[in-house]
Amino acid sequence: MRALHAAGRDAEAVERYSVVRRRFAEELGTDPGPELRALHSAILRGDLPAPASERAVATPAQLPPDVPGFAGRAEELRSLGEAAGIVVVSGTAGVGKTTLTVHWAHRARAEFPGGQLYVNLRGFDPTGSPVTPSEAVRGFLDAFEVPSGQLPASLDAQVGLYRSLLANRRVLVVLDNARDAEQVRPLLPGAPGCLAVVTSRSQLAGLVTEGARPVPLDLLDDQEARDLLAGRLGAQRTAAEPEAVDEIVALCARLPLALAVVAARAAMHPRFRLAALARELHGTRGGLDEFSHVDPATDPRAVFSWSYLQLGAAAARLFRLIGLHPGPDLGTRAAASLAGVPVRDVRPLLAELADAHLVAEHSPGRFTCHDLLRAYASEQARTLDPEPERHAAVRRMLGHYVHSANHADGLLDPRREEPPALTPLAPGVVPERADGHGSALAWFHAERRVLLAAVHQPVEFDAQVWELVWTTRRFLAHQGQWHDEIESLTVALAAARRLGDPLKQAFAQCYVGCTEVWLERFEDARFRFAVALDLYRDADDQVGQAHVRYYLCWMLERQERVAEALAQAEQALDLFGRAGHEAGQAKCLNAVGWFHALSGDHEAAIDHCERALRLQTALGDQLGAGQTWHSLGYSHDHLGHHARSIDCYRAAVGLFRETGYRFNEAYALRSLGDAHDHAGDPDAARAVWGQALEILDQLGHLDARKVRAKLRRKADDD
Repeated sequence: MRALHAAGRDAEAVERYSVVRRRFAEELGTDPGPELRALHSAILRGDLPAPASERAVATPAQLPPDVPGFAGRAEELRSLGEAAGIVVVSGTAGVGKTTLTVHWAHRARAEFPGGQLYVNLRGFDPTGSPVTPSEAVRGFLDAFEVPSGQLPASLDAQVGLYRSLLANRRVLVVLDNARDAEQVRPLLPGAPGCLAVVTSRSQLAGLVTEGARPVPLDLLDDQEARDLLAGRLGAQRTAAEPEAVDEIVALCARLPLALAVVAARAAMHPRFRLAALARELHGTRGGLDEFSHVDPATDPRAVFSWSYLQLGAAAARLFRLIGLHPGPDLGTRAAASLAGVPVRDVRPLLAELADAHLVAEHSPGRFTCHDLLRAYASEQARTLDPEPERHAAVRRMLGHYVHSANHADGLLDPRREEPPALTPLAPGVVPERADGHGSALAWFHAERRVLLAAVHQPVEFDAQVWELVWTTRRFLAHQGQWHDEIESLTVALAAARRLGDPLKQAFAQCYVGCTEVWLERFEDARFRFAVALDLYRDADDQVGQAHVRYYLCWMLERQERVAEALAQAEQALDLFGRAGHEAGQAKCLNAVGWFHALSGDHEAAIDHCERALRLQTALGDQLGAGQTWHSLGYSHDHLGHHARSIDCYRAAVGLFRETGYRFNEAYALRSLGDAHDHAGDPDAARAVWGQALEILDQLGHLDARKVRAKLRRKADDD
């Protein structure tokens, strides 16, 4: 029903509900559940987001930079230009699938005014962490600037929204480095004007059988290989030594990636004769006898070794350690911690690797490594670096991310619970220190993919893995990245079980439950909360039990079960009180007051909220105080104390604005506008609602529609 609504097909969505309701009645003698009924009502009332086709969206331009010195591939370029629907570009590793596709895409971008989408699916990444369809489609929705608050919870609904956005648009979708057809299918556009180009080492026969156009890619021929070198080194230089060029082409087995690495080495030394470089390259092959049984066309390690052997010892060590990093990219400071050297020392090493084309600086201070090169680096690390040194490097890397994330997380929410005792930093690790809320958020956005990949480590790193999930969970939750949050919390739960730590298990169970609430999987959430509650009870952890009950009351409020929510809030308040946890007591006093207000008992609500406010003021809890002022404003407004209500809401707005919580500020502004309206001051109401609408529009939050409706109704009344 959500997907049909997102596609603008509300009539079909309502019909689906009728079918389900009829089957429930006939087969079970009951009605659909409350979630489905609520969704049905929301569609009928028009309370859900407008269909994607009605929204103004951005025009994405995600193509990577074109590669200079492109040569050959005339037939393949022609095939791409004639294609429609779906194209599969297949070929061996390093044969130039991405280079060809990106080069053609830049030439053809004018044919796709609706935008160009690109994702590296990392299907054959040596870390074994391919991009999931859910992660990829969320990235595409981000590219269209769909606000996170408007993203559907399920993958099917997200795919429906994505395809709706592509309807009636000409969009090019490049799905690079796919593992198999199942990874690709959810990402294929349904609109006839769009084109999807998929690259893979596999031929993806399933897609071809279904009508995709195959474009197989073979090695360059001799002339194309010579043209590639001429494009990188200059035609004059290659024409001066044709025999050396031919030898280099033969030694590289006409593999484009290998030729590019050799060209980078030659370009670094423009005075060197190509014949000397060819002899040097030839000499390195003798040291790779263990690979002699491998077809050189599919194993460019000989060429990589030649380039690798030209590195200084420190750069070579850093390159090997990059093979231990999960990817997909690496920041300068993280590289310094990985190697255990100062940042000032790692910068020239990264520059040396970039000059040798062993890494690429895709954005300032962030480096990527081709999966073949990373696999080669990992091989070299296992061969040359003893296991204790590799273990120490991974420990340094995890320590860097754990302590950097912990600092950033503290800036996102200074009132958070005290962090657990983190694993001490190893020598040589210097975590990153964001200098404010904005830079902390930017750091998390830059490192999100790395942090999600880094949690997949051998069991000996379980303690640091759990810590990494603890420090990143809040960011994922606040950004609405609930699927990623559940995946990382599931890893943390497994680590906690291996560690035999019930409190760490309880934490993971509790916050998986919270995420299930956001996804409206209430029965799953209830189960998680019950498990967490048992674990905290067995450990006699009253604060943990109180937190679980507080989240239970939030879940029950979402289900409009106010009486049950009040009971849970009162139990949480009792537990926080017995533990002497004042911040928790204040939070729960406000919750108890709020549920009394929702039940219509505003006198009891005011009593509890005023007690909460006194405690929060003493603790300096500005965010908590803002929430309590809002609760007080609600009760006073419903008691007809409009002037007092306006004062309360203004206090809430000021505190939320001071703490930087913009959604809470907008929420309080909306309520303040209601209070002005109830007090008979429509001009003041309109002004405040306008401020709330501006914030909600900037945040892309669904509540913007409700505020806009208020303004529209008020204009109609006038």
